[in-house]
Amino acid sequence: MTRLLLSTALCLASSVAVLAGDLPQAQSDWFKAGQATIAERMTVAPITKPAKNVILFTADGNGVGTNYAIRLFSGQQAGGLGDDYVQPQETFPHVALVKTYSSNGQTPDSAPTAAAMNSGIKTKNGMINVLDTVNVGDCAAGANAGTKTFAEIVSDMGKSVGVLSTARITHATPAAVYARTVDRDWEDPSKMPEGCTQKDIAAQLIDQIKAGVIDVAMGGGRAHFLPKDVKDVEGKDGKRPDGRDLVAEAKALGAEVVFGEEDFTALDLSGKAPVLGLFESSHMKYETDRTGEPSLAEMTEAAIKALSTNENGFYLNIEGGRVDHANHDGNLYRTVTDGKAFADAIAVAMKMTNPEETLIIVTADHEHAISFNGYCGRGSNVLGLCMEENEQGVTHTGKPNLADDGKPYTVAGYLNGVGSVLVKQADGSFSGARPEVTEAQATDKDYIQQALVPMQSETHSGEDVAVYARGPWAHLFGGVIEQNVIFHVMNHAVKPE
Repeated sequence: MTRLLLSTALCLASSVAVLAGDLPQAQSDWFKAGQATIAERMTVAPITKPAKNVILFTADGNGVGTNYAIRLFSGQQAGGLGDDYVQPQETFPHVALVKTYSSNGQTPDSAPTAAAMNSGIKTKNGMINVLDTVNVGDCAAGANAGTKTFAEIVSDMGKSVGVLSTARITHATPAAVYARTVDRDWEDPSKMPEGCTQKDIAAQLIDQIKAGVIDVAMGGGRAHFLPKDVKDVEGKDGKRPDGRDLVAEAKALGAEVVFGEEDFTALDLSGKAPVLGLFESSHMKYETDRTGEPSLAEMTEAAIKALSTNENGFYLNIEGGRVDHANHDGNLYRTVTDGKAFADAIAVAMKMTNPEETLIIVTADHEHAISFNGYCGRGSNVLGLCMEENEQGVTHTGKPNLADDGKPYTVAGYLNGVGSVLVKQADGSFSGARPEVTEAQATDKDYIQQALVPMQSETHSGEDVAVYARGPWAHLFGGVIEQNVIFHVMNHAVKPE
């Protein structure tokens, strides 16, 4: 009976294939590309042996909408129309949608979303790797409600661990790799309540280096490692009120500590000593403004070289942190340029690793209130004005679409933020109208997109993000999943056979 069913299925498939070839659209390039995609998908087979290495990429705030903007930008920078461009992670065979809400927030922040990926649970906004039975800021209760992180799990297996970010290394997403806290703002003791015995995030990083859990950590946030009466290499003040010099403590542990591009390039990547890179007092520079510090792709290459010296494998968490910050600023140019730098780092990791032994996961912690206008003709600059569709061809006509107020509008904007068209008046009321904008103004790197609701900082949104995966057990990603499932895939992937 089974053979009969199989034979029937093969005959039907053959018949469908013949009919497809006879269709009038069969010679269309679009049709051929669709057929090629099916053929390629049919060759995808699950890899079910244990993952030696796991690399988790998170572009902070890079939801489906932001990812679309980065795709358009990257493709247009490469000389194309943009929408048909394929980013490195978009070649991965396994994709799912991820629900990002936290246990107390329809819209999450980066603390519980990062905790979901590193501890396998959902928790409250503002908390990192602490059970949601605890109240935010409850220092005493939080001391007994911490989780065991994926980094600690794989460290116990003999693997090395690295964490990279273009934000402060003590910021929420990278902190979730190594720290537990009831308040994500406790990056140093200055904001902690008196008498709280929980250690600040920067101090926890040093403890995890000492414990052998963290082998490579690079990003910004130098101020949180230095006493407030000490100036760093750039003449900026430290923030620690407790007098501890964590940079000196790291060096005493044998760590290589680097502060700029020059000493970064001289790093010993033999894996013999921990690496701590602190490239800015606060966040690292946006990619378009970057001078004197390594790119995310360069940090990724260095980290993989160092961690790969461990024959047992490694876990590497890589955050493109400033995609989020540019979104908050309503500045699409820096959002997409940092997004492209994030994609470049993914390409480096793909080139340096074998998909048969390394699970690479690319995702975001949450999305933003970014939105896209219609109806834009193909090739409309994602940073610029929405141009009319060309009914006689492919590329837009070069003439801007006009809204009902008679003014052009940009391809993308924000629902809320500092670019609001509503202006606060002297009596406290709000009024206003959309300003006229030209293509030259809209494509300037400092342009702030028009927004509706007035806010000092644009907000996150609660919509789904995507996860892309390749390598061992990547096929476990599919459908619509809760964000904490990402941890469970990673944890399953590293289990011995």
